[in-house]
Amino acid sequence: MDEFERLLKKYERVDKESGHEGELSYEAMGEQEEFVRIPKDRVAVLIGRKGGTKKEIEDRTKTKVEVDSETGEVFITSTEETDDPLAVWKARDVVTAIGRGFSPERAFRLFNEGEVLEVVNLSDIVVGSEGNALPRVRGRIIGRRGRTREIIEEMSGADISVYGKTVAIIGNPLQVEIAKTAIEKLVKGSPHSSVYRYLERRKKDLKVEGAGYTLME
Repeated sequence: MDEFERLLKKYERVDKESGHEGELSYEAMGEQEEFVRIPKDRVAVLIGRKGGTKKEIEDRTKTKVEVDSETGEVFITSTEETDDPLAVWKARDVVTAIGRGFSPERAFRLFNEGEVLEVVNLSDIVVGSEGNALPRVRGRIIGRRGRTREIIEEMSGADISVYGKTVAIIGNPLQVEIAKTAIEKLVKGSPHSSVYRYLERRKKDLKVEGAGYTLME
């Protein structure tokens, strides 16, 4: 019997003894851990005033969040109180969102059921020399006084943060897919008017498909 089969039988035995057959118990799962590195200039935002933001993440996920202020390294681990098998991942995504420029309040949207985070690396899709292309592309996504980003948010229902070489998106999967497509169109040179028409069509789709989210009008 190999190691995998031995552990599987152990988990099955623990499940039966605990009365939760078919569900993996936390005793069997053991400690879960995730590692994230965020920009050092976002560390203070993650920690928050008197450690308030970090504590709220810990309280809402029942995990332990350890932050190295010098390196930006963040370790998230489960605790004896952790009762959600996705808690460590949720905390990781919230930490990542704050690291990618979201305010804690907007990043906390990820605590809601069905909300996801996607980070788009502009370097992977920008055409042209990085030195002059990235600032131009960021400007197209943000728009004058931030108006283009606001329109994408309003029409898709997603939240967007443009930070460094990345664009981070928070929303339900459909909202994220719509916002990401709009951003990719802008990056590849589509006129803003064409992108807005695309968003208008997809906003109607959101209503028809009943995405379950109230979009800002």
